[in-house]
Amino acid sequence: MPAKPTNAQLAWHDTEIGMFVHFGLYVYQNPTAWRKDRDVSGFNPEKLDAAQWVEVAQSIGAKYLVFTAKHGDGFCLWQTDTTDFGLKSTPWKNGEGDIVSELSSECKAVGMKLGIYLSPADASFGINVGGRTENPERLQRYAKVYRRQLTELLENYGDIFEVWFDGSCAIEVGDILQRLAPDAMIFQSPQATLRWVGNEDGFAPYPSWNSVAAEDAHLGMATAAHGNPAGDRWLPLEVDTPIRHRRWMWQENDEESLKSLDELIEIYYRSVGHGSVLLLNSNPDPSGLIPEVDVRRAAELGAEITKRFSNPVGRSRGGEGREHTVRLNTDVAVDHIVVMEDISRGERVRRYVLEGEQNGQWSEIARGSAIGHKKIDFFSPVTISAVRFRCLESAEPPAIKSLAAYSCGIIPSFDRDAVHIHNPFFVGTWGGNVGSAWTILELDLNEVCDEAAQYSVELRPETGSAGIEVGEIDLCFDGELAGGFVTPISGGRWNINISGVEVDRRLRLELRKTGKGSPSGRIFVRKT
Repeated sequence: MPAKPTNAQLAWHDTEIGMFVHFGLYVYQNPTAWRKDRDVSGFNPEKLDAAQWVEVAQSIGAKYLVFTAKHGDGFCLWQTDTTDFGLKSTPWKNGEGDIVSELSSECKAVGMKLGIYLSPADASFGINVGGRTENPERLQRYAKVYRRQLTELLENYGDIFEVWFDGSCAIEVGDILQRLAPDAMIFQSPQATLRWVGNEDGFAPYPSWNSVAAEDAHLGMATAAHGNPAGDRWLPLEVDTPIRHRRWMWQENDEESLKSLDELIEIYYRSVGHGSVLLLNSNPDPSGLIPEVDVRRAAELGAEITKRFSNPVGRSRGGEGREHTVRLNTDVAVDHIVVMEDISRGERVRRYVLEGEQNGQWSEIARGSAIGHKKIDFFSPVTISAVRFRCLESAEPPAIKSLAAYSCGIIPSFDRDAVHIHNPFFVGTWGGNVGSAWTILELDLNEVCDEAAQYSVELRPETGSAGIEVGEIDLCFDGELAGGFVTPISGGRWNINISGVEVDRRLRLELRKTGKGSPSGRIFVRKT
């Protein structure tokens, strides 16, 4: 029987779009050194207006907003009792300001749901990605601080819709979440109720299955690559991407990096249109306002989505059954069809075909596999009098929530079947240094893994070489081992999750020779 979502997950799916807000001390600092700079004297966003942030989110069509209450530098944007490295040490509002409080109030006023990003990494405590460090005493001290910070945020600012643990969370917080936010969506960590798509480009692969195997869910780092239609745990995808190319945080004179409307529409089709939820980032400048060019572009995106998908030429509420038909009032040039499953019963459809009726004859116009919450199919206009959905294969009797036809008058210019193929990067070799005892190799990934994304590592033995056995394989961040970021695939390949590039990144492998002869081979990394 297919996995099924919880009521909280169903509500999250229905939002379809959220807005991320990255803001902090770093917008006043050198972008290459912000994690180490603890000078807070320049933090003074005199025009900060949380209402503007919420208005921008509304203009996109977002139903929730996730705010970086603390990023990896450790600077706290609320009135916390856990550290002086925060707002109370700044000149802004004489140290009495509280951005989380202002944002919470503005969200409540308009019914916008609020999410909190609380980085488990904290450079001010010497803690690496995911709340990890090889220093047990330091981790013990920090864990108490981090748990208190999470408690403050969940106790004092109303209902929290989503909690973001960037890079997972090695600190035990399950008891706090269960007590204070049992219905909140959780991004990564062993308590995760949603997962990272595996890139920051804004695209979910197709098909994007909502369920995963239980053992993958427990990793706390599952991505789109772990999607499994036969999985026993519902763990949907959140597609996070910045509105400016590879810019999560404001940078000066950077307007050229703003994504075009066409690029953002493509992102919408390949995230929401692939059954996922889009989390689009906006980044306020040092004044505390989202720049006007970004405001306009966000509004353009929202308006274009509304223009295309607010007025179907025909819609059916669906129901159970393998076939569903929508009769149109007259012959219409249709160029989009949107199908939604009743995912409260699980993701049942495995293959389907869409057909149009012309002069009493049915002909195929599109086909696919996964539907999930929503699948947007687009094609060259066809003049038809009816649309028919037929399920070709399913795990259980299909349950369709909606079938709608649209005449948008425009179709995306990108290839709907495009697959990004990334050439492998050569990162290292093994040879005579690998013997019958374990040998540790450490490989520099800083140049090849230069953006937050999912990568795969592959070991290729040379022809005729002695075999090798792989023991532990993990990432090191800033010289400290960070377990849990590497998971096996098959055939001498592993997935690597790089969730941040502000730290030194190295791959650590344990190898030993098996059999006779001399071992040799090469190691490659590819962005997936």
